[in-house]
Amino acid sequence: MAANGAPQETDEFWIFGYGSLIWKPPPHYDQRVPGWVTGYVRRFWQASQDHRGTPEAPGRVVTLIERSFWASLVDAHDSAPEKVWGTAYRIKADKVAEVKEYLDIREINGYTIHYTPFHPADGSPPIRTLVYIGTPDNDQFTGPQDPQALAEHIYVSEGPSGLNRDYLLSLEKALNELSPESGDAHVTDLSNRVREIERKRREGELAVEGFEHLVSHEFRRVSSVDEQEETEKA
Repeated sequence: MAANGAPQETDEFWIFGYGSLIWKPPPHYDQRVPGWVTGYVRRFWQASQDHRGTPEAPGRVVTLIERSFWASLVDAHDSAPEKVWGTAYRIKADKVAEVKEYLDIREINGYTIHYTPFHPADGSPPIRTLVYIGTPDNDQFTGPQDPQALAEHIYVSEGPSGLNRDYLLSLEKALNELSPESGDAHVTDLSNRVREIERKRREGELAVEGFEHLVSHEFRRVSSVDEQEETEKA
């Protein structure tokens, strides 16, 4: 480890997965390590036009938001764990270029490349990892959403990679399997809402076609907190 506590630069290539990469790993990895990063909050605030939705009806997938920026927003889920759990993968040296190309295609819809220290759950020294993040300035970023409207949107969305709700429920399951403390309340709350929608639909209490308030695909920054709360939860 470097003297300042930061991970040392190495020739190894590691990638951090905090969404579907947890249960759908990249090819050609030779180590998979559970652990976490800090300084971020995981939220279903990224529109998906290419995997869990379509250009006409985008689904929702997770991105990471810098905690300092998230703290300036009005979020109905007003708390978040200090640790964002996920998995880090070490890619075989002779396959790095191939995997980078694969990931650039898989994560291209609004995500950009960043690097962050990853803390292995076993207490090993931090690892410098590449991570794909949909930052607030990308046009697929939605910003804060009303949880019930977001759950309904996820429930009805579908894309080339499958049902949006399967992505949500798979993420919840994958996180819970990493560690006793690796759950994410935002993900769990949305999952519970989706399960309740499914229960009501199955028992004839709800017609999905009756959903009238699917969430906006646009994130609008506003100057006052009161206006922000009104516009971002539309």
